[in-house]
Amino acid sequence: MPLAALALVVLLALLATFQITLALGAPLGRFAWGGRHEVLPRPLRLGSAVSVVVYAVIAVIALDRAGLIDMLAGSVARIAMWVVVGYAALSIVPNALSRSRSERAVMVPVSIALTALGLLVAIG
Repeated sequence: MPLAALALVVLLALLATFQITLALGAPLGRFAWGGRHEVLPRPLRLGSAVSVVVYAVIAVIALDRAGLIDMLAGSVARIAMWVVVGYAALSIVPNALSRSRSERAVMVPVSIALTALGLLVAIG
């Protein structure tokens, strides 16, 4: 389980880096938010910035659940990790339904990997 948690955190760090670049105006919008904008408009840039915070919270939950840090009560970490798994699993759907071929090609596998790694951490 610690290895799955660390892999999940690495993937989240990569996603956070990607979202930060989007928030700063990088022309990579075809991979996110429906792929409609090459450079995201301000509201979606804000969404990208908020997602970085969400990824950080998920990383803390996963690391705590795996026993690598101790910040949450055991039952909180256990329940929160299952919420993370559900959130990750649900993210597959909008990514798969995106009109952007680039987003579907990249983000569907990423969402599946997040779900699988989260499930391993939750079960552990």
